[in-house]
Formats: sequence, structure tokens, C-alpha cells
Amino acid sequence: MALEITDANFEETVLKSTKPVLVDFWAAWCGPCRMITPIIEELATDFEGKATIGKVNVDQNPNVSMKYGVRSIPTILILKDGEVVDKHVGVTTKQALQDKINAALA
Repeated sequence: MALEITDANFEETVLKSTKPVLVDFWAAWCGPCRMITPIIEELATDFEGKATIGKVNVDQNPNVSMKYGVRSIPTILILKDGEVVDKHVGVTTKQALQDKINAALA
């Protein structure tokens, strides 16, 4: 299951992580976000122990969303060593996200 990432735990969970982190910025009212949720959950299982897969609810966590300039959702960021190494806005395929995570693992 994807990890719930909040304004309060973002630094510890994402920025200090020793593994690459995929962060899905979403909201409950967002149709495309609901479409991508099953993919995010599958990735959390597929990459367990290798990468962290998490979700940030933009309505409940405005600070992180503002810090990374999230204006459209879903926005997916991949961070490694606290730095954004890849970004995707909108719905995408599981394969595309797997490729981005694998690139961050390399």
C-alpha cells in the first residue's frame, strides 16, 4: 500500500530517504487521480524494499504542494537523495512510471 505522505512527515519520509521516492500529488475530487490510484498501489507492492511509493493529498497538505509548484493533479515526482529527478503531470501508464523508478534506482 502506498505510504501517506504529509506536510509533517515529508522531510523524514522523502527528503531523508536512502531510496528513490515516487510521490503522487492527488485529491479525492480529482477523476484522473482516481484513475491512477490502482497503478500507484501496484507500484508500491512491486517496488517494496527498493523504492518508496507515497501519496500527498494536496487539499490536506498545501505546504508540500506549494513548495514543489504543484498546480495540476495528478502530479508525480520522483525524488532521489532529496532532489527531484523526474516529474510527470497527468495520467500515465504503469510501464512509464516503472521506467522512471528504475532509472532512479540505477
